[in-house]
Amino acid sequence: MTKPLLTLYLAAPRGFCAGVDRAIKIVEMALDKWGAPVYVRHEIVHNKFVVDGLREKGAVFVEELSDCPDDRPVIFSAHGVPKSVPQAAQAREMIYVDATCPLVSKVHIEAQRHADNGLQMIMIGHEGHPETVGTMGQLPDGDVLLVETVEDVAQVSVRDPDRLAFVTQTTLSVDDTADIVAALQARFPAIVGPHKEDICYATTNRQEAVKAMAPKCDAMLVVGAPNSSNSKRLVEVGARAGCSYAQLVQRADDIDWRSLEGITSMGITAGASAPEVLINEVIDAFRARYDVTVEVVETAVENVEFKVPRVLREPA
Repeated sequence: MTKPLLTLYLAAPRGFCAGVDRAIKIVEMALDKWGAPVYVRHEIVHNKFVVDGLREKGAVFVEELSDCPDDRPVIFSAHGVPKSVPQAAQAREMIYVDATCPLVSKVHIEAQRHADNGLQMIMIGHEGHPETVGTMGQLPDGDVLLVETVEDVAQVSVRDPDRLAFVTQTTLSVDDTADIVAALQARFPAIVGPHKEDICYATTNRQEAVKAMAPKCDAMLVVGAPNSSNSKRLVEVGARAGCSYAQLVQRADDIDWRSLEGITSMGITAGASAPEVLINEVIDAFRARYDVTVEVVETAVENVEFKVPRVLREPA
């Protein structure tokens, strides 16, 4: 039986970013250096396949530092943690390694610098997301005001409208964030923004690739986890950019083939915490059902690399 023809558009860049790659290496190097178990506070990155693989090697994932023993190393996830977490680890004389993405750490430093200059902070982010919790936790409780939407900007109550600064979560929709920033600037003309925008290069690049790819596609799949902010944003960006069917899948088994009946073009991308092996798995699933021609839609080339902490590069 002849397979139907399918043009498969593959977004580039896609998948792992430098911060995710570094965080995974940190866990692997910690296991090599100190042996199992090594504890990790929160999922090191938001991807079940990655987390399960590290768990098999001896990583133990917990939600709070109180779940960790004093005598084993603990790693803080790529999303960052409130300042109180390393302080508590120091008080318990624990070995800890901070795997916070350097671009998230940059936002932490910005927030502290603005606060030191007497400015009240507003954060654009998703309530409860670990990155937002970590960034807001760089300052005392109540010192950072959270806004999630343009509507929130109209409601936010500030101490002094002339003494404000804002930071953002690194994994937001570029377009949505621009609207929120515009609303903040319209209501508070004196508000101070980041020296360089906080949404990270990887989030921006992946969204731009989807914008270029989406109009070509009858349907689009984003390989990523349901708790991955940047992956969910890619689905939204694809739908807005002209692809009527844009869905998130964790693995090839999640693909809803019935919804794809009759398509002749398909877009595939992946969130920043999804490994290439899962993308290839999805491509192979399409090859099994279609006569596939792959076309890469490349909008940027990434060559960013972050060093791992010195403690892991030193002899045990």
